[in-house]
Amino acid sequence: MTIQIVEKSGEGLSRVFGVTIPAADLAEKLDAKITEIRPQMNLKGFRPGKVPVSHVKRLYGKSLMGEIIEQTVSEGQAQALNTSKVRAAGNPDIKVESDIEKVLAGSSDLAFELAVEVMPDFEPVDVTAITLTRPVYLPTDEDVSAQLDEIASQSRTYESKDAAAEDGDMVVADFVGRLDGEVFEGGSAEGAEIVLGANRFIPGFEAQLLGAKAGETVTVKVTFPEDYGATQLAGKPAEFEVTVKEVKAPAEGGADEAFAARIGFDTLDSLKTAIRNQLGQQYAGASRYKAKRALLDVLDSKHDFPLPPRMLEAEFDVIWRQVEAERASGELSPEDQGKSEEQLRSEYRKIAERRVRLGLVLAEIGQRANVQVTDQEMNGALAAEARRYPGQEREIYDFFRKNPQAAAQLRAPIYEEKVVDLILSTAQVTDVATSKEALFAEDEMPEGYGEASPAATETATAKPTKAKSAKAKAAPADAEAASEADAAPAKPKKPRAKKAAAEPTADGDEA
Repeated sequence: MTIQIVEKSGEGLSRVFGVTIPAADLAEKLDAKITEIRPQMNLKGFRPGKVPVSHVKRLYGKSLMGEIIEQTVSEGQAQALNTSKVRAAGNPDIKVESDIEKVLAGSSDLAFELAVEVMPDFEPVDVTAITLTRPVYLPTDEDVSAQLDEIASQSRTYESKDAAAEDGDMVVADFVGRLDGEVFEGGSAEGAEIVLGANRFIPGFEAQLLGAKAGETVTVKVTFPEDYGATQLAGKPAEFEVTVKEVKAPAEGGADEAFAARIGFDTLDSLKTAIRNQLGQQYAGASRYKAKRALLDVLDSKHDFPLPPRMLEAEFDVIWRQVEAERASGELSPEDQGKSEEQLRSEYRKIAERRVRLGLVLAEIGQRANVQVTDQEMNGALAAEARRYPGQEREIYDFFRKNPQAAAQLRAPIYEEKVVDLILSTAQVTDVATSKEALFAEDEMPEGYGEASPAATETATAKPTKAKSAKAKAAPADAEAASEADAAPAKPKKPRAKKAAAEPTADGDEA
């Protein structure tokens, strides 16, 4: 097949290629396709395998040509990049210039433009020269005991009692919440189990049920916290009509051998060992996150090169859509409240620059080290994604298999973690004992990411401020946001922290 490739423009990191495939070549591929499938065709009025070529073309020519065009565009894209020796920094944009109906009919050449951004030319830092400290914390006996008590508390059984509710008792109740005398959505429940003193409901709710007895109705008056997850309720006074159906006291017994056996362990010691191992894994994960964050800060500070404009804009658009959604729902982080749109755009553009830059750095390091995502790893990620949609597993598998870009998004975080692990295994990493509080404390962004920069808003390729000291707070990039509370009087979740720029988007296929 003849593919004609012409470079139309090449400025900075952008390249535009014109690709043309003659109609005669497409027709030849169509004939070959028909010859391939014709022996298996069985149409009414014709003997099996004897359907005339002209009849097949009339019935299926356009659909078959559509498949050929899709395949040919993919081949043309690959050949254009290979011929020009271009390393794409992301998925190219394709713009068909031909009249597609004429191409489908076989009367016109297939011509399309291929716009691609190339990997910037830079030399990544020598990862063996990177020095990092990794905070570590090992679970203590006190940690294990505290976790054991928490498990016992969550698994505690309650027995009905004919007496007033006391601290620690469970009150089973129906309630209806009202604002200004009107019932509000999400403020009612039936058979709610309220453990007095557990602080699982908004302040003041549980305390007003102390002394209540089965059969009584109690009017609970509370004010929703100012930072309550449901913004339409935040800071507002409400009344709940609570009908107590039953009062229960905690059953005797705690974290003993009988309790361990009840939840599936041979002995209390084996339960404690399992808890220690689980805590150890949790603390090790937090240590790795801290080390990764420190590594990304180092990589960010040691690299400064032009960024592909379209890639940067795409990353910024993703971040900005989230910011706008949070602002519209009243969930903007406290540090962002009161800032102008210009300030927010400037700060989040810097975060987008950081993410793109780190993604390219990790991709380059991974490419030079020949880091690969295995089929087994991809299948595991695909299975995990499918489990999120019970009953739709087959559709999820088909979607990712038919959409390479979606599959690339699934592959990217796996690739990134493998590159990070590679660097951490090669760099000079020193473990330093720390406290549990310090291990789980929020990290902060380097200086410059929380400051307005006119230059950053003027051009996508503006150079960001170098990292020097800590400033704007950040959370892990995959942190889940708190939004609506599950039930109106329930204790609110913490408001969302500013989305972290710590996590880049890296994909080995881009390198």
